[in-house]
This record gives sequence, structure tokens and C-alpha cells, in this order.
Amino acid sequence: MKNVNITFRIEEDLKKEADALFTDLGMSLSTAFHLFLKQSLREQGLPFVVTRNVPNQTTLAAMDAAERGEDLSEPFDSVEELRKNLNA
Repeated sequence: MKNVNITFRIEEDLKKEADALFTDLGMSLSTAFHLFLKQSLREQGLPFVVTRNVPNQTTLAAMDAAERGEDLSEPFDSVEELRKNLNA
């Protein structure tokens, strides 16, 4: 089997971080890329789920506030009580 070279461009910082990660895992960036291609062929697609399941800025701000114990409401005894509070 004949090997071929593949050339592609990525940001310098991304390459440095990836090199450090894969070195820590005991492999080169070339080996990691080879594994990615092999697994993609086995899966017949990307070997991981691609989603946009990232909270937006409003949700992130609300999560941060909740972690600080801010903007929290009291427990509700009924759905109707919750609805009244939400519509207030």
C-alpha cells in the first residue's frame, strides 16, 4: 500500500493544542488524523455527534446567576401558582 501526503491549513494555536493533547495520549497528530479517517470509514460518517447544543448568552447568564444563588424564585405548590409568577 502506497502512502500519500495530505496538506491542509489550520490555525497555529489549534495545531499546538492538538499536538500537546495527542502527545499526551501517546500519538502524533498524523496518527490521530489517521485514526479519525479509519473510524469515519467504519462509521460511514463522522465518528462523533455534531450538534449545535450550546447554550446562548442569555441561558449562560441565567446559569451563572443560578450558580451564584441569584434570581431564584421560591418553590411553587401548583402549576397555576408557577404560571401566575411567570406572567407577573
